[in-house]
Amino acid sequence: MASITVAAIGDLLMKAPIIASARKSKTNSYAFGPMFAKVAPSLRNNDIMIGNLETTFSGTPKQLGKYETRAPRTGYPAFNCPDTLASTLKRCGFDLMTTANNHCMDGGSAGLRRTLRILDQHGLKHTGTARTPAESRKKTIITAKGIRVGVLSYTLGTNSIPVPKPYMVNKIYEKKMIADLASLRQRTDFIIVCVHFGKEFQRTPNAKQRHIVQLLFRNGANAVLGAHPHVLQPVVLKKVTDKRGVTKRRVAAYSLGNFISTKLRKNPYTQQGLILKLKIHKDAQGRTDLTGITRVRTKVRTSVVNGRKVYRVVPAGN
Repeated sequence: MASITVAAIGDLLMKAPIIASARKSKTNSYAFGPMFAKVAPSLRNNDIMIGNLETTFSGTPKQLGKYETRAPRTGYPAFNCPDTLASTLKRCGFDLMTTANNHCMDGGSAGLRRTLRILDQHGLKHTGTARTPAESRKKTIITAKGIRVGVLSYTLGTNSIPVPKPYMVNKIYEKKMIADLASLRQRTDFIIVCVHFGKEFQRTPNAKQRHIVQLLFRNGANAVLGAHPHVLQPVVLKKVTDKRGVTKRRVAAYSLGNFISTKLRKNPYTQQGLILKLKIHKDAQGRTDLTGITRVRTKVRTSVVNGRKVYRVVPAGN
């Protein structure tokens, strides 16, 4: 018998002003730790901690400090971040980064590969993107207290940036997701699927999101964690029977919001997020199920210190 807590957050949206606020001008280095100090206890107090990395580690830009640019063809923002963020995330308690999202190709193939290398160097597991066909076939399984948790990650698209090799980015293809779930079922006790989907700034899930969640539940997913809308969407907890006739508690968080972000389109909801904690229990017979969830609401608080705007993730209500 064992019980563990698996926690997850929404988007780590490292916009240019946030990166600039962390810069130490005298040394041209960056300190991201203070941004997360107020919520670090909620991040560390878990057996497995998952984050959605909606940026890249594509390397130092040619123009000093210019970490956010615009994609020339589409005009969409293209994200990059100093490597220091990876070490900060590790110190804050993160174990795994999901990397399949609409910005994962912002640095091109080289940026994608470098991002995964930086995560490896800092001891952060990752799922959703891959450097080789062999890496893409590997499934991420984390074992805590004897409970094997599989984590999958998919994205609806890559902001119209071409993906040179299909294996590099897990996209939302139903046949692939069903096959991946089938390959994990016999090797894990609990499966989490992180999906980058939905419509930006919409606070309710659309029909496509609901369809994907039900598809994943029917094929054995225990939890579906959504991101991309940049605002919170509902968390739904219910019992669902899958195609094998197994009835278990399932949870769908359609969007966990933004964990760190500037205010997007003057919308205050884009600086709100959720640390969702899943309590998972495995009994003496080896049966594993979700026994409960805890929600820790967060917000991004901005202030001006010594003439500089600073960003802090704090518990909502602070």
